[in-house]
Amino acid sequence: VRGVVLADTTVEDFDAMFAVNVRGTFLVCREAANRMPPSSGGRIVTFSSSIMGTLLPGYAAYTATNGAVEAMTRILAKEVAAKGVTANVVAPGPVRTELFMAGKDEAFVRSVEARSMGRLAETTDVAPVVAFLASNAAGWVNGQVIRVNGGFA
Repeated sequence: VRGVVLADTTVEDFDAMFAVNVRGTFLVCREAANRMPPSSGGRIVTFSSSIMGTLLPGYAAYTATNGAVEAMTRILAKEVAAKGVTANVVAPGPVRTELFMAGKDEAFVRSVEARSMGRLAETTDVAPVVAFLASNAAGWVNGQVIRVNGGFA
């Protein structure tokens, strides 16, 4: 389903997006920050969207939720750094999932593919980045937003 311009976004839709995307992330991050012991080498990985890099009309509320998640995670990274914990964001571009494909016509998908190395991402394009950020190898990567989008944004 395509986005809705800001002027036509209902308060209920706006609140629902923030409840899921921002409040949900906040609750998980708060628990992680409180439960990870010092020097644990803990990793927090949140999710945003590469929509932040496109600022597409029709996606103002959704993009705002992603901006909030990115800001919150980057601040959290500074707050937990002294404990040896990192916090980073993975921001995928368009990924071929049932949710993404719902309501999209072939012309729209082709236009997205043209901006993304000629194809939509698969979940297997994103998962290794998450695995890296959750690993010991990413111990010096903190407070970053990694856009995994094939050049989409």
